[in-house]
Amino acid sequence: MKYYSYEDFRIDTKKLLLNVKEFNPEVIVGIARGGLTLAHVLAEGLDIREVQTLRTELYDNTQKRDAISIFGDCSFRDISRVLVVDDISDSGDTLKAVMPHLASKHENIEFKSSTLFYKKTSVYEPDFWINEADDWIDFFWERDFKTLS
Repeated sequence: MKYYSYEDFRIDTKKLLLNVKEFNPEVIVGIARGGLTLAHVLAEGLDIREVQTLRTELYDNTQKRDAISIFGDCSFRDISRVLVVDDISDSGDTLKAVMPHLASKHENIEFKSSTLFYKKTSVYEPDFWINEADDWIDFFWERDFKTLS
C-alpha cells in the first residue's frame, strides 16, 4: 500500500491542470467519492463553476464487488465538453461503465476522463492521467481524516 500525501496531490494536480486545459472543459463531473477532491481542485484551477457528481459503488473498503452500481444523473444545457474525474483507474471498471453511461444520455457532448493514477492492468485508460500505479493507493483524504484525536 502506498500513501499519497497532500503535497504529492498538490504537485500532481498542477501537472494535470496543464494537461486537461487543452481540452477546455465547460463542466466537470466528479465520481463520488474518490473523484470529488480532485474534481473540486480542477474546477478551481480551470475556473469552472459547474461541477456535477455521479456516485458509483464498486468497492467495499478494499474488496471489489461483482458489479458496479451508478447512482444519480447529470443535466447539461448548451454544453459541448465535459471532463469526468476520478482518483484512479484501478480495475478501470468504474470509468468503463460511467463514460458510455453519460455518452448514451448526452449524444452531442464530448466526454473525456481524468485521473491522478492509472494501472496498466486497467480495462480503461483515462484520456488524462499523471501517475502509473502498481500498488493500492492510500489517498490522504482516505487516511488523514478517518479518526480525529
